[in-house]
Amino acid sequence: MNKYIPIIAFGILGLVWGSNFIYMKWASELISPLQIVLMRVLFGFIPVVCYAFFVKAIKLEHLKHSFHFLVMSLLGTTIYYYFYIKASPLLLSGVMGVLSGSIPLFTFILAYIFIKDEKINSTMVFGVIMGFIGVVLIANPFNQNLFQSNIEGVIYVTAGSLIVGSSFVYAKKFLSPLKIHFAALTSYQLGFALVLLLVITDYEGIENIASNTHVFLGTLIGLGLLGTGLAYILYYFIIEKLGAVTASSATYVPPVVALLIGYLFVDEEIGLLDCMATLFIFAGVFLINKKRRKRNT
Repeated sequence: MNKYIPIIAFGILGLVWGSNFIYMKWASELISPLQIVLMRVLFGFIPVVCYAFFVKAIKLEHLKHSFHFLVMSLLGTTIYYYFYIKASPLLLSGVMGVLSGSIPLFTFILAYIFIKDEKINSTMVFGVIMGFIGVVLIANPFNQNLFQSNIEGVIYVTAGSLIVGSSFVYAKKFLSPLKIHFAALTSYQLGFALVLLLVITDYEGIENIASNTHVFLGTLIGLGLLGTGLAYILYYFIIEKLGAVTASSATYVPPVVALLIGYLFVDEEIGLLDCMATLFIFAGVFLINKKRRKRNT
């Protein structure tokens, strides 16, 4: 049963990340992008650091690795979150899906260059390609309005995808070998990010988030507790167990989850093309993980 735990964690991570899009959209109507990042990190950090202390994972000796924690707080949290939140109101959802689906491609390329022991084979390459095709199909490239988007938003989300893709590789190369408990790694990453955000954030108007209870709870629980705290615990766990490329392929699942959320809660339609895209995405994820499952049996 233990061999399936990383795969289960993989699925949960995809579901959690997929729900983040709607919470970011709601929150961006009330407060600024940097304020959203601050609230997301704050509400993600509190439960995680409490859990890390409970399991006695926090150790003073870990401070000698502070540089790596600082880098991860920028790559995997602050800058990545900020760019995505800045992009969401500027782009059509289809374009956002295509560009956010490029994360595994960036991770794949960077892992191949910088991680010598990251096992990459032709099956995984084919899986990456299939997953990306699925994301493109969800974006509906045949829609004549697809490119009626703000180029600034395209730049933001592309940069964010590259940055978070590099964070997978950085974590695998520099943090996984340290054998630090994943709750501690998450606490350090979010803690460093929180300190920086508390200093640089403009707090004017941040109280507006409380004017809508639904949005406030979505930001606190959806983006904070689940989308940040739980997500990063799963993130480090999957990187350690399955590798950077496989962990990053979890980012192929959110477009499908976001599609279902739109259908169930925002009355968006799901067509044949969307169903085909879903099959491509899950086939790609299956192929990326296939070789690793064989090695673990």
